[in-house]
Amino acid sequence: MSSNEIIGLVATVLVMLMGLMGAILPVLPGPPLVLMAAVAHRLWFGDRSVPWWVLGVLALVTGLVTLLDFLASTYGARRLGATWRGMAGAVIGAIIGLFWIPPLGLLLGPLLGAALGELSGGRSLHEAGRAGVGAALGVLAGAVAKLAACLAMMGLWLFTLLAHWQR
Repeated sequence: MSSNEIIGLVATVLVMLMGLMGAILPVLPGPPLVLMAAVAHRLWFGDRSVPWWVLGVLALVTGLVTLLDFLASTYGARRLGATWRGMAGAVIGAIIGLFWIPPLGLLLGPLLGAALGELSGGRSLHEAGRAGVGAALGVLAGAVAKLAACLAMMGLWLFTLLAHWQR
């Protein structure tokens, strides 16, 4: 393994780790960042990188988990009665929640944002609270799915790369 390949491996893994953080932080696009790092590695190193079919699998997983994240967030909020105001409040709350204590802010932000959005529309405190809980549960489910997908994508890429280098 050349020094260029070692530097490429380290740089790719660092970008993938940023993607892993992005599975939890709504500012960073987690799975797409992992996919972009793998594609960049393939484009830079060509046949010394993973085969194209691995990138196809990573792209498929990225698309599916992105859809699942959207559906989980929407379903959680809708299931417990959120309107468009609650959904918008949950998104704004998630962004503001980044500036709080990260794990707590990422759950409380959407919860409070959805509840405040519903209250601004004249809904009762009980209805607003239910919508907030639904939004928080949806965000949590989406984050867990993205985290699992990022770990699986990184594992597949690294395992395939190391196996390819052994040949």
